[in-house]
Amino acid sequence: MAEERIQPIALHQEMQRSYLEYAMSVIVGRALPDVRDGLKPVQRRILFAMHELGLTPDRPYRKCARVVGDVLGKYHPHGDQAVYDALVRLVQTFASRHPLLDGHGNFGSVDDDPAAAMRYTETRLAPISHEALLDEIGNDTVDFASNFDGSQQEPTVLPAQLPFLLLNGCSGIAVGMATNIPPHNLGEVVDALISLVRKPDLSDDKLLELVPGPDFPTGGEVLTGSGVRDTYLGGRGSIPMRGVAHIEEVQPGKGRHRRAAVVITELPYQLSKAGWIEKLAEQVNDGKIGGIADIRDESDRDGMRVVVELRRDAEATNVLGELQRRTALQSNFGAILLALVDGKPQQLSLRQLLERFLEYREHTMIRRTNHALKRAEDRLEVVEGLIKALDALQRVIALIQAAADAASARASLQVQLGLSERQADAVLAMPLRRLTSLEQDGLRSEAEELRGERTRLRELLDNRDSLLEALVRELKALRKRFATPRRTRLVEGGDALVAQRAAAVRPNAERQRQQAYGALASDGRLVISADGQVRIVAPQLLGRLHLDEPVDLGEHPAPARLILPIAGQPSLLAFTSSGRAALLRWEFAGQQTGNLEKFLPESLEGERVVQVLPLVGDASLSLGLLSSDGRFKRLPTSEFQELSGRAVTVLKLRDGVELQRVVTCREGDDLIVASSTGRVLKLAVNEVNLPLMGRSAQGPVLMRLLPGETVVGAVTAGASDDVLLASTGGQLKRLRAGGLRRCERGDLGQIGLRFQERSDQLVDLQGLGSGLVSVLVGDKRHFRFNADQLETQDAPGSGEHYPLGEGERVRELVPLIR
Repeated sequence: MAEERIQPIALHQEMQRSYLEYAMSVIVGRALPDVRDGLKPVQRRILFAMHELGLTPDRPYRKCARVVGDVLGKYHPHGDQAVYDALVRLVQTFASRHPLLDGHGNFGSVDDDPAAAMRYTETRLAPISHEALLDEIGNDTVDFASNFDGSQQEPTVLPAQLPFLLLNGCSGIAVGMATNIPPHNLGEVVDALISLVRKPDLSDDKLLELVPGPDFPTGGEVLTGSGVRDTYLGGRGSIPMRGVAHIEEVQPGKGRHRRAAVVITELPYQLSKAGWIEKLAEQVNDGKIGGIADIRDESDRDGMRVVVELRRDAEATNVLGELQRRTALQSNFGAILLALVDGKPQQLSLRQLLERFLEYREHTMIRRTNHALKRAEDRLEVVEGLIKALDALQRVIALIQAAADAASARASLQVQLGLSERQADAVLAMPLRRLTSLEQDGLRSEAEELRGERTRLRELLDNRDSLLEALVRELKALRKRFATPRRTRLVEGGDALVAQRAAAVRPNAERQRQQAYGALASDGRLVISADGQVRIVAPQLLGRLHLDEPVDLGEHPAPARLILPIAGQPSLLAFTSSGRAALLRWEFAGQQTGNLEKFLPESLEGERVVQVLPLVGDASLSLGLLSSDGRFKRLPTSEFQELSGRAVTVLKLRDGVELQRVVTCREGDDLIVASSTGRVLKLAVNEVNLPLMGRSAQGPVLMRLLPGETVVGAVTAGASDDVLLASTGGQLKRLRAGGLRRCERGDLGQIGLRFQERSDQLVDLQGLGSGLVSVLVGDKRHFRFNADQLETQDAPGSGEHYPLGEGERVRELVPLIR
């Protein structure tokens, strides 16, 4: 019996199913807000539980512990501290632009002080949540669903009359995605909603004029520019923001001279004041920021005031600039406008957020109107029945007196007076006071009012324009009731300020590069030799060096790996064996020649440069990195566009593994990898075989190596291209790439070069490039030939043998890039 209940299942299938279920649970049930009411499930349940408890703004505060207990017991079976943390955030005036709860007690501070325990604090609904979120919940505007144990009904969404997702913003981390929506000004958002109602095809520029930027509860400044525009048009962007500071003279103490001071009155959103002061003090003590004599927090109930007192020899404007550059006084808000749309996470633009809310608001208004119409029609039916009974009062009395019981009386009234069952019940339940003339007049007036209400409600349902006008009137009323002036100031020219800050962080490196480049002759040539020397030579001198001509085997000057004109100021990437990359600052070679290390960041000192490649701005290209353990990964070229003067790790390597080769890849070409035994493996360059990855990835294994076998190189080639193979014994072969069969990752591949000597090994695989290839033999000897002289062969061929001196071995192939 027990054996029948055990079902075998593959571990990877169970892990995949369980993880997906967990991910969807986090995304839908915990971390992301709904685009309609802008609330996460726990926030929605807190507000509904408080509504059920009757904690309206005109009622006394109640203990937060009572609220948390109701939420846990009825709707949200999770940790009490998690629920209380969510409740606290709904109260905090420095976290929400329009707090949904009104708190009494200690709910934390901008210094990151924690809130008091829930048994000490009290709360109730704020007016804006009571009127703009919960006011219509009893009018059949939203659907209800069973709670976790089926004992209660809870709303699936609240009937929001304002887009709280934009008004208060939201932040949340789900599985594989995150949302971070900044808060906005109510008046600006309502103006945008009204404009979209009246002109659905409103231009993006006009929409951005109506909602020019976030409005943080802590004030500060937002630097408008591409960051704000990218956020509102694409749903993702980096919005520069900074605190508000001014310079004033302060009196340090009695008998002391007045000094200049930088006074900070507003900090960027979500920045802890105490934490910022502590980090600033650390930088001052470490000598990273100079000119500061003292830091004092003089904040009180009237507002924030952090005084950074300066030394007498300090320039106040320079210190303020340093504070903005080196501390979080100026930082970025990484905005991601992600929300649940029909239960699915979706990144939305500002227009889509507003349109989704308007669709939802129109839907709730239709449901509200239908509910009101049904109630009006039901009441009108009853009132008309009462009036009909009053008009035939004596007959009604006689029918009731003649009836044996209430059921007979109801039936008689329905038959004799043509009343419905509801009307008959109302007549039987009518009190005697209805018989007064005043009450009769009241019933007739009520009937007229109900007929007018019915006509008005039907007009709203039948005419969409009337419904939209009612929506606009309600939005205007809410704006008049709850709108407040903007707290965050908007500063023009944000892009220029951000660029200025970036230049200040890297003070003179870029400027010095440009100055060095400007001093070079425009017709010069950049030459990088096989021994790592970097120099810039005139065309006449380059012709006398004969670096681009074939030579026989012998001791010659080191051959050139790269000869490029400097007119276009090419960007060159240098890769080291440890998997790090940096831009080569070759422009300084015009002042003094030197080795590659001299033109790389100091952090790469002592590392071996394995390859130097021109950085191409073509977005369709990628760079492939091959490591000595046979792993290969592709990186988009965009990862290298902003390197500037720093070195970055582009390949995570295990101990004993080195970066072997870097190749430029294009979708549709083939990648050919070779090993020391002469094996070659050909794979198509696409997302399936060679997916694009991040910097920290190692990449999949392409070639599984045999004992004693090593990877010697890789190259990308088109169907009509050839590649060049070389063995240590001097065999050179021009191999037709199109003749090789395509393989999968981990295949054995095929033999690309058959050795004439049993002890021989493949030493290098290269593309033909410009056709001129140098073959390095020993330490100082080499020969250079034109690869076009070699006969193209397929895989079975053994190529041509070049005679070498006794004991000499081929070390490397150096194709010339020009």
